[in-house]
Amino acid sequence: MEQLAIVEKRGANYILFELTGAINSYNIDELQSRVFEEIKSNNVVLDLSQISNIDSTGMGMIFAAFNDGLESGKKLYLMNMSFSAMNTVKETGFMDAFNVIQSVTEVQ
Repeated sequence: MEQLAIVEKRGANYILFELTGAINSYNIDELQSRVFEEIKSNNVVLDLSQISNIDSTGMGMIFAAFNDGLESGKKLYLMNMSFSAMNTVKETGFMDAFNVIQSVTEVQ
């Protein structure tokens, strides 16, 4: 089972979570609680450049955080998606719904 490492960084108008590993049902608890807490009051950026895999539980968490952001007037951004992460998001058919960025300078 692959672990998930989370590094948190704060910017002027966002909080960035640099993620390494897999986002799955075995390791999602910490990420989920941190993202759901932050999206209430901050824009959240998930750096997915070092993600090896996202399972259906991980995608469910991303969808839920995106919706929570809409409700609180904040945005969830997906940044620098790895090949695997990009394919998983594309398979959902909701690629255009997400805020996909290449740099935190694009956070609005």
